[in-house]
Amino acid sequence: MRTLLITGPGGSGRTTVAAATALTAAREGTRTLVLSADRTDTLGAALGTPTGPAPRQVAPQLTAWRPDATAGFRDDLTGFQNRAANVLDLLGASRLDPEEVTPLPGAEELTLLRALRDAALAETHDLLVVDLPPTPQALALLSLPEELRRYLRRLLPPERQAARALRPVLGRLAGVPMPAEWLYDTAGRWDTELAAVEAVLADRHTAVRLVAEPGPAGTDALRTAALGLALRALPVESVLAARVLPEDAAASWLAGPVAQQRKALEEWREAYGPVRETAHLGRDPRGTDDLTALAVPGAGAEPAPVEWPLTDHIADDGVLVWHLPLPGAVREELDLVRRGDELVVNAGPFRRIVPLPSALRRCTVDGAALRDGELRVRFVPDPALWPRER
Repeated sequence: MRTLLITGPGGSGRTTVAAATALTAAREGTRTLVLSADRTDTLGAALGTPTGPAPRQVAPQLTAWRPDATAGFRDDLTGFQNRAANVLDLLGASRLDPEEVTPLPGAEELTLLRALRDAALAETHDLLVVDLPPTPQALALLSLPEELRRYLRRLLPPERQAARALRPVLGRLAGVPMPAEWLYDTAGRWDTELAAVEAVLADRHTAVRLVAEPGPAGTDALRTAALGLALRALPVESVLAARVLPEDAAASWLAGPVAQQRKALEEWREAYGPVRETAHLGRDPRGTDDLTALAVPGAGAEPAPVEWPLTDHIADDGVLVWHLPLPGAVREELDLVRRGDELVVNAGPFRRIVPLPSALRRCTVDGAALRDGELRVRFVPDPALWPRER
C-alpha cells in the first residue's frame, strides 16, 4: 500500500488538496482511504459528505475516516487506570470517570498516528491519503514515533526486565506492591505500537506532497518544510501550487498578485523541479464537482528514497564520509554533536538524534562541511577500536 502524506502552511488548502487527490485516485480505480484528524469536519466539508469516527464510503473506491480523538484518549486513560490500579490505590488517587475525560493537547496527533498504523496493517486499500496538520505541527508529528521510542529505551531499558524474578522479593521487603511489571509491559506495548507507525513512515512507498500558495510566505514555508523532511529522510512526491490565478487576470487589478505568483512559481521550479498547479476557483471548493474542477492529480510516481550514504576514503584520505542531504540548510544554523553512538543534528528549527552506522561507532568525528545542500561529516577510525590489518 502507498501512503501519501499531505501538508503545507496553514491556510494553503491542504485538506482540499487531500480530498481532491483521494477522489482522483479513486476515480482512476485505486482503492483509496483519506484520513484526517481535524476536530472540525473540514474534510467532510471539502468532500460534501460528513465524515466521522467510523470509516465511510463517500464515493466509489473512496473511503473517508476522521477518528475520534476524545474516544481514543478516554479508552487509553481507562486502560492505564486499570493497569495501575495498585499504585493509584497506594497513593490514594481518585479515579477519573470516562464521562469527565476530555482530550489533552496533542491527542488528535496521537489519534492520527494510531489510525495511520491501523489503516496500513488492515491492507484493505491500495492508497492511503493523510491530511496532516500545518507543516510545523506535521513535522513534529512525523518525528514523534522515533523520539518517543528513544525516550522509552532510555527510561525503561528492555534489558532491565531481566530482574523480573526479584520483584516479588523486593515487594515483600519494601512492604508495597512493585509497579515494575505493569510498567514494563505498558512500555513494551507502546514501543510495539510506535514501531509499527515508524515502519509505515519509513516505508519506501511513503512520500509527502507539499501544498502552498505561490508567494513569499509560501516560498519560505516550502524551504523550511523541505529541510525538515530531508532531516527525517522523507521523500517529497511533488510540490503543488494552490489557488493559482489565471494569467489573463494580469490585465485587471489582480496584476500585482499574478506577477507575484508567477515569480514564486519560477523559483519553485528551479528549486524543486516540476510544480503542479491548481486553479483558483474564486470560492472555497465544496463537493465532488468543485474537487474535480481543481484537476488535482492522484498519487504520482514514487520518488526515490532519501539516502544517507557512507563512502570509504580511508585508502586516500584516511576518513569515512557520511553524506546527509539537507537542501536549504544554512551553515550558520547547523550544529552537530557526537553523543556516544548517536549524532545530534540541528538544522534550522529542526533537531534529530540519529544512531551512527556500526562502522562509524568505532570512529571519531574529524570535521564536517556543507556543500550544495549536503552535509558531509568526516570520521577517522579509532585505532583502539578499528580492526587492524594482519
